[in-house]
Amino acid sequence: MATTNRIMIVGVGGQGTLLASRILGNAVIRQGYDVKVSEVHGMSQRGGSVVTYVKYGEKVHSPLIDKGEADLILAFELLEAYRALPWLKKGGRLIVNDQKINPMPVITGAAQYPESIREKLGASVNLTAVDALSLAKEAGNIKAVNVVLIGVMAKQTAIPYEEWVETIKTTVPPKFLDVNLKAFELGYRLKSDK
Repeated sequence: MATTNRIMIVGVGGQGTLLASRILGNAVIRQGYDVKVSEVHGMSQRGGSVVTYVKYGEKVHSPLIDKGEADLILAFELLEAYRALPWLKKGGRLIVNDQKINPMPVITGAAQYPESIREKLGASVNLTAVDALSLAKEAGNIKAVNVVLIGVMAKQTAIPYEEWVETIKTTVPPKFLDVNLKAFELGYRLKSDK
């Protein structure tokens, strides 16, 4: 494989973006790829933006992704997806959790949450919107949104299902394993209607 794959994972603090990037990174390492990961934190403990870059291929020199380069953005929240849109390359894919989490300026009344974000995203990119929060609840923990979205993304890769499952087993702490395996399964088996 001569090409490099560029994936951005975006969300807010506490949504598990870092675990998602570890699962993705470990899955592609198992396939023999060189992987570089870079984490960019906002005020993650207070619900601020968290961005992770994951690049993999035969040989990767830097984890950073410039605007217009991302092949895929995996977004855990609608506004974060919208903010990350400039990094998506033309023809790239966006997988988004169809959920709104109000940032601090909205909570304090200093700003309003933008209207019709999902419609704006769908009009401009190859969009897969998922109610990952409901699927995480079904799996047994609302914090499993991250692994639901990994499941949705995994379905669109060439990495076999069993490899993803083994990666989750070796990456997720044992006490959270059952919930995360169920969350992955629900995301992976989800029928995509865009």
